[in-house]
Amino acid sequence: MSARPSSAGTIPGTVVALGFVSLFMDVSSEMIHSLLPVFLVSGLGASARSVGIIEGIAEATASITKVFSGVVSDWVGRRKPLLLLGYGMAALTKPIFPLADSLGTVLLARFLDRIGKGVRGAPRDALVAEVTPVELRGAAFGLRQSMDTVGAFAGPALAMLLMLLSGGDVRLVFWVAVIPAMLAVAVIVVGVREPDADSPAERRRFPIRRSELRLLGGHYWGVVALASALTLARFSEAFLLLRAQNLGMADAYAPLVLIVMNVVYAASAYPLGQLADRLDRRALLAIGVGLLVLADLVLAAAGSVWAVLAGSAVWGLHMGATQGLLAVFVADAAPAHLRGTAFGLYNLVTGLALLVASALAGALWTMAGPAATFLAGAGFAALSLAGLLALAPRAQG
Repeated sequence: MSARPSSAGTIPGTVVALGFVSLFMDVSSEMIHSLLPVFLVSGLGASARSVGIIEGIAEATASITKVFSGVVSDWVGRRKPLLLLGYGMAALTKPIFPLADSLGTVLLARFLDRIGKGVRGAPRDALVAEVTPVELRGAAFGLRQSMDTVGAFAGPALAMLLMLLSGGDVRLVFWVAVIPAMLAVAVIVVGVREPDADSPAERRRFPIRRSELRLLGGHYWGVVALASALTLARFSEAFLLLRAQNLGMADAYAPLVLIVMNVVYAASAYPLGQLADRLDRRALLAIGVGLLVLADLVLAAAGSVWAVLAGSAVWGLHMGATQGLLAVFVADAAPAHLRGTAFGLYNLVTGLALLVASALAGALWTMAGPAATFLAGAGFAALSLAGLLALAPRAQG
């Protein structure tokens, strides 16, 4: 069934449906992920090193898979089947977590879950671009990102509540997490529609060929380079938790750091996306980069947990100002028949940049302390402005 064109100024129903899909799946995933390290260490006797290996394998798997799913969705000219496959895999892995009795079982579940995440990411973003008029893309990507981020703070909050009510029954929380995951798949079946496919002759050319990849062009790779520079400046949000812990926050309250960040992120992504459709996108992105510099400086100078929470809030505002907008830049820079490939490559490169950034941040933290880590992030963010000034005259619209 094809997606119906939206009326002027209206976000397409498919984008709203994809927002609810992201929200439900993020609630499910974050309910599990916010407790998984505790479950591994306390319940299964894992070491911190084992936890790190499991998470590293999981995230690397997601980044690599995104490329292939984007390519396949361009090749076959369909997005929804890959969405069903990706979200369906993630939903089917959720019951494995409460049933797990060994590290190997958890590793398998995380591996399959991250494959599902990789499969769905690029086709989903390509579909948002395809069903949305150009003049509404900022609002559309902002809305989907905002709803996704609601799940990112609602999941940990719900997990904390259930832990209190159940007397610390982690496996019960994991079982409850199965419900929103299944709801996400149901919304795809009922609410997600995609446009009519182009003719097979045009859409079945395999995208990973030199002649096809050349069509992405220098402007697209400029967007990827800029996003990678920002990723190097931002590194993993785990360092926000470590900064709070470093200043005396009790472990039980550590999720509050991410809840604060994600509340601000969720509240800002949609209105800032709408603003991007009306104003100079270069200026808005520059403001977003400036917010990251400010967040890093606040976190570097923080002398209390309250300062960490303030820095985390500014960090979330930076995310709201930049993440949806960067997705708009990718959509605008890529030819329509290569959007899935473009988003897949973009996610791969920025995912690898995040791994590098987190490794560098960890090394700096060990050698020079927390302040040096966040000061280095501020420096990378400031340097990325030069790339933005070179790219942005073609990144508006």
